[in-house]
Amino acid sequence: MTELGEFHDRDVLPSPPTPCRPGEAAILGFLDRDGPLTTADLARLRGVTHQSAAKSVKDLSADGLVHSERHPDDGRKFLLRLTGAGRSRLQRERTLRAGALGTAIREAFDPDERRRLSESVALLSRLTAHLTGD
Repeated sequence: MTELGEFHDRDVLPSPPTPCRPGEAAILGFLDRDGPLTTADLARLRGVTHQSAAKSVKDLSADGLVHSERHPDDGRKFLLRLTGAGRSRLQRERTLRAGALGTAIREAFDPDERRRLSESVALLSRLTAHLTGD
């Protein structure tokens, strides 16, 4: 279900209630998958304003989930990295979401529908890659 977790990180699927505030799991996910990024990079990837991304980054930093360091090529910029706590939090969020999604799938679909849904994950991955330019 890792691929389904990526859909959640990109807000393709609705997020069930979790301890993470809106947008924060997505930021943690981008930093996990893409490595160090600037706040401007995160805003672009999330499709939000710089100010919105900066607020989330500030909150994540205050919680010890990300840390910043000077950009090696441009000292005016800062690169953001996941901390160990951030990586743990992201894994917990993904586990919670996968569990909630799995429960909803079992409750809403019969066995044949679950099989068809499972087969469609590859198609959804391709569609997401196309929409996001990955």
